[in-house]
Amino acid sequence: MRRDLFRMPTGIYMDGNSLGPLPLASERAVARVMREWQQEAVAGWDGWFGLAERLSPTVAKLVGARPEEVIATGSITANLHALLASFYRPSGARRHIVATALDFPTDLYALQAWAERYGAELRLVESRDGHTLLEDDLEAALTDDVALAWFPTVLYRSGQLLDVARLSRTAHARGVLIGFDAAHSAGALPHAFHDTGVDFAVWCHYKYVNAGPGAPGGLFVHERHFDAAPGLPGWWGNDKSNQFEMRPHYRRARGAAAFQQGTPPLLALAALEGALEVFGTVDLEAVRARSLALTDLLIAEADAHLPELHVVTPREHARRGGHVALAHPDARLLSLALRERGIVPDFREPDILRLAPVALYTTEDEVREVVSVLRDLLDRGSYRDLEGRQVDVT
Repeated sequence: MRRDLFRMPTGIYMDGNSLGPLPLASERAVARVMREWQQEAVAGWDGWFGLAERLSPTVAKLVGARPEEVIATGSITANLHALLASFYRPSGARRHIVATALDFPTDLYALQAWAERYGAELRLVESRDGHTLLEDDLEAALTDDVALAWFPTVLYRSGQLLDVARLSRTAHARGVLIGFDAAHSAGALPHAFHDTGVDFAVWCHYKYVNAGPGAPGGLFVHERHFDAAPGLPGWWGNDKSNQFEMRPHYRRARGAAAFQQGTPPLLALAALEGALEVFGTVDLEAVRARSLALTDLLIAEADAHLPELHVVTPREHARRGGHVALAHPDARLLSLALRERGIVPDFREPDILRLAPVALYTTEDEVREVVSVLRDLLDRGSYRDLEGRQVDVT
C-alpha cells in the first residue's frame, strides 16, 4: 500500500473507481509546469514538447503494450471516435458493429453514430441477469456480417472482468476487428494487450491511475496496424522531427502517437506525469493481488453482515475487477447516508451501490468500517429520511 503518496480526502474514500485522489507527485508536477509557464512563457515548449511520448513507456506498462503502441491523449470519447474513423471500414456483407447493452453510454453513442453513418447496425448483446455477461453470448454475436466488436474490459456497473484474451482470439478467428474500453481496469489490474492481440483500446487515467479530473486519456493501437492512416489526423500527430516546419502535407508519426490531434493540455498532462510516477514504484501484479484481497474482504463482510444487499460482482477472481457492486432498492439513499457519515461511495441507477477499496490507499479497517456503518444505517432506518435529496452520480 502507498497511501503516503496521496493527499487523501477526509473520511473514508471508496470512489476511486470514479475519481482517484490527488498524488503528491501530481501536485509537484503541475506546480513545476506553472512555474515554467510563469518564468519562461512560450519558451517552456522546449521542455514540454514530446511529453506525451516520454510518458509512453510507463503508460504501456498499464496495459501490457509496447511504448510505441500507446499514447496519452484526448478522452475516451474522442479517442474512440478517432479509432472508429481509422479502423471501421464496413465492406459488403461485413459491416455491422457488436457491443453490449451494459457498455458505458458514451461508447454506445459513438458506436451508434458510426454505424448509422454507414447504414449498418449496432447490435447489443444483452445480459441474462441484468448485471453480467457471458463470453459465450459475446462470441455468438461475432457472425460473418460483423466488421467490428467493442467491449469493456470491466463492466462499469457490476465490476465484472471479461476474458480479453479469449474474446480477441475468437474475433480474429472470425475476421472481426476487436477493441476494448479499459476505463475501469487500467491501473487496477495487469493487462496484456500486445500479447493477446487486441486491435485497439482506449481508457481514462482519472480513476485508478489518479491523474485528476479530465486527465488525458489513453489510446492503444497494436503494432500490426501501424501502416493504417489515422482517420482524424491533426498536427500533433505529425512526425515530431518536422512538426514545427509547418509543412502543408501531413507526415504521420509512427505508432499510436499518430492518433494525437490538437495541442495537449499541458497542466493536465503534468498531473498525469506525476500520477505515473506512482506506477513507476509499484508492481501491477502486487496491486492486483492486494485489490483482490480487499474485494474478497468486502464481499465476505457483506455476506456476513449485510444480507439485505446483494453482491452482483462476480466472486471468481478471474471475473472480477477492482470494485464491488451491491444491489439494494434504497441504494441511492444509502449512498447519501454514507456521505453524511464521512464515507464516499458511488451510486448507479437504479439500485447499485459501488464500493472501491483501492489497493494503493485503502486499508482493511476502512473496509470493515464501511460495512459496519452500512449495518447501522440499515438497522436504524434513518437513511429513509433523506428521500428527495439529490445524490452525486459522477
